[in-house]
Amino acid sequence: MSREDFLAGKILLIDKPLEWSSFQVVNKLRWLIRKQFKIKKIKVGHAGTLDPLASGLLIICTGKATKQINELQGQIKEYTGTIQLGATTPSYDLETEVNATFPTAHITEDLIHKATSQFIGEIDQLPPVFSALKKDGKRLYEFARKGEEVQVEPRKICIDTFEITKIDGTAVDFRVVCSKGTYIRSLAYDFGKALDTGGYLIALRRTKIGDYYVENAQTVTDFQTMLQSIEKV
Repeated sequence: MSREDFLAGKILLIDKPLEWSSFQVVNKLRWLIRKQFKIKKIKVGHAGTLDPLASGLLIICTGKATKQINELQGQIKEYTGTIQLGATTPSYDLETEVNATFPTAHITEDLIHKATSQFIGEIDQLPPVFSALKKDGKRLYEFARKGEEVQVEPRKICIDTFEITKIDGTAVDFRVVCSKGTYIRSLAYDFGKALDTGGYLIALRRTKIGDYYVENAQTVTDFQTMLQSIEKV
C-alpha cells in the first residue's frame, strides 16, 4: 500500500482491542498514516462505534473511501457476548457497579432459550442512558453521569437472530444478528426483565458487518507493523 492508496481511499478492517474507544483507534491510525507518508492531512473515519468495553470488528475508511461510511454503517451486524443474569447496572454493562440484584432460582435453561423469541423481528428498544446519543445538544451519558434524569425515546430495530450458545449458571453466552442502531447492552437488560430477573452485559465482540468478518481484521499493532514494513520495500 502506498501514500496514494490511502488518499484515494482504503477500507481497513481492524480488530478493536478492549478499553480502546473507536475514536482512539481512528486517531491512532490517522497518526500512523500521516507519520509514515508525511501527509499533512487525511480523512479517516469509522463505520459504526464499538463501546470501549467491546472488542471486535471496526471498519476504518481513509481518504475518499470515507464517502462509503454511511452505506457501511447501515449493514447488518453480528455480535457474540455474555449476559450476566440476576443483577443490573445503570449502564447495562461493566462500566458501572451493580445497583440491584434479583432472584434467579426460577430460571431454567428452557426458559432462557424460549425468552429469545420475544426479541426476534422488528421491536422497539430503549437505548441506554449511558450512551453517546444526543438530546438537547448533549450526550445522554453526560446527563447520566451527573445523576440527571433524561427521557429516552424508543427506537425501532430489527433482530434477525438471537441464539443462546452456552449457559454457565447465570452467565449466558449468545450470538445476535441485528440491524443498525441496536444496543446489545439494552438487549441484555431487556432479556433479564423478560426472565423476571436482572441482566447486564459482561462481554461483547462484534464479529461481522455486512460481508466483512473479524477473522480478516488486523490488530492496531499488526497495522503499524505493516506500515513500517513498507519503508523496507
